[in-house]
Amino acid sequence: MLDRMHILICGGAECKESNSVELRDLFKSEIERLNLGDDIQTALTGCFGLCALGPHVLIYPEETLYSGVKLEDVREIVEQHIAKGKPVDRLLFKGEFDRKKFRNRSELTFFAKQTRIALRNCGVINPLDVNEYIARHGYEALGKVLTTMTPEETVQVMLDSGLRGRGGGGFPTGRKWQFCANSVSDKKYVICNADEGDPGAFMDRAVLEGDPHSVLEAMTINGYAIGADTGYIYIRAEYPLAVQRLELAIGEARELGMLGKNIFDSGFDFNIELRLGAGAFVCGEETALIASIEGERGMPRNKPPYPAVKGLFGKPTNVNNVETYANIPVVYLKGADWFKSIGTEKSSGTKVFALGGKIANTGLLEVPMGTTLREVIYEIGGGIPNKREFKAAQTGGPSGGCITAESLDTPIDFDNLIALGSMMGSGGMIVMDEDNCMVDVARFYLEFTVEESCGKCTPCREGTKRMLDILNRICEGEGTMEDLDVLESLGKMIKDSSLCGLGQTAPNPVLSTLKHFRKEYEAHVIDKVCPAGVCSNLTKYVVLDNCIGCTKCARNCPVGAIEGKVKEKHFIDLDLCIRCGACKTACPVNAISTKPESWGAM
Repeated sequence: MLDRMHILICGGAECKESNSVELRDLFKSEIERLNLGDDIQTALTGCFGLCALGPHVLIYPEETLYSGVKLEDVREIVEQHIAKGKPVDRLLFKGEFDRKKFRNRSELTFFAKQTRIALRNCGVINPLDVNEYIARHGYEALGKVLTTMTPEETVQVMLDSGLRGRGGGGFPTGRKWQFCANSVSDKKYVICNADEGDPGAFMDRAVLEGDPHSVLEAMTINGYAIGADTGYIYIRAEYPLAVQRLELAIGEARELGMLGKNIFDSGFDFNIELRLGAGAFVCGEETALIASIEGERGMPRNKPPYPAVKGLFGKPTNVNNVETYANIPVVYLKGADWFKSIGTEKSSGTKVFALGGKIANTGLLEVPMGTTLREVIYEIGGGIPNKREFKAAQTGGPSGGCITAESLDTPIDFDNLIALGSMMGSGGMIVMDEDNCMVDVARFYLEFTVEESCGKCTPCREGTKRMLDILNRICEGEGTMEDLDVLESLGKMIKDSSLCGLGQTAPNPVLSTLKHFRKEYEAHVIDKVCPAGVCSNLTKYVVLDNCIGCTKCARNCPVGAIEGKVKEKHFIDLDLCIRCGACKTACPVNAISTKPESWGAM
């Protein structure tokens, strides 16, 4: 068994912050201490995807998955599992509800239900070693394209595949390539949009950290298809690990001749450079991104002309995002028909989602287009913790909308999400339960877009601020029924008249929650109550009868508003209470409620 053993340690950004590098080094030293041989390979990988309870350690060939591994656990794993073949039972990954222990990764529904294309190498290879990428068919697609296909044939494969851009809009990738290829110019450019800015989204970062060469290979294919010799990866500076691994990968590719002059002796030259963004959400819009690369302030431009005609430095430019590029090498290796056989008729392939919020299994997952929200949340995601009821899922981040329980069985693809009043976006999916206030959720996303608006056009600059002012009044108990009508009409006006996608989609979370949760808005306005107990001005904290008198709530109250004796029910003085929530967080038996139906217990 030992001559085939590999120890893979998640080296994604989160796990790296939790000592994954030190774990790798300690595994190596413990294996040397016991003189177990040189055939046991230990390596850091990209993100495994299952971000809860990290860092994770995966041991091949049996695929034993350990979670929450600490430095002090390494010796036991090496002595028991590596040396004797006996898994350490207490460290095996456990299910969220039944706490079942899984001895093999393939037993986990989280992995078994996925189809990984864009994430095919993440958590599998060492991203710091190009040879591991090559061992997994890396750069074979580029070799095939450059040595056996014309640029026109290369574009046609992309058209035939039906791959749509994974950055949000879902525009057909092949058509975008075709437009740029047809533009006549002495210079053309390829850009990878890695300016991932949606709250809760980290799909692109995970790909760049775990499989950077797949993006480099795809960009080079893109350059050949449209006649470009230069590519730029525009990545936010807040992703230092991704930047570091991209820089290393670019250097490796140049050394091997996969970038630079005369790639594969084809006569085709292509180079890639990095450009760091300063974290402006609006620079995810392609014309604002182009302006930033040019050294200008990141602000969108009027279209047309589109970048395929007049883009970077006034030259034809093709822009795709990280996930789109990550799919491309596989399309050329396995064929357009194979790719189109996955997903739905109008949305081919798979989609990567960053699943977060009130969900058991937070993390990255990749599923075929057409998978239902119910499958994602209750099977792959493991359901809602603490026996809470599902309320909504926000897709598309601040540009999207909420999907309610009535639509749990709707197949997820570009068109169905738009029909539901949401959108695919880059792939963030935030799950909410009964304890989330949908008015507050809308306010959160609108605060984000107000902060991130570039200010160039009046509807977005002024209109979103006006909407936020109204939402703030409603959450503070000062809203009126007229405010709801103004929110709706103002939101529609901003959508119709804003210059770029940020402004055109900024009202979506408000309009979506107004449509599906209008009664919750009305409760804030008419009854002056927040049904979820989130908006502090419209909330009361009440101690329920199941209080065990442990005094934790009183000890954690910063203003001394809670009274009661040990082992007796406590009481909250609402005149002193500042609604900070410290008592509710501290209570070990959930005996403090903010729900209006409990107020009779005062």
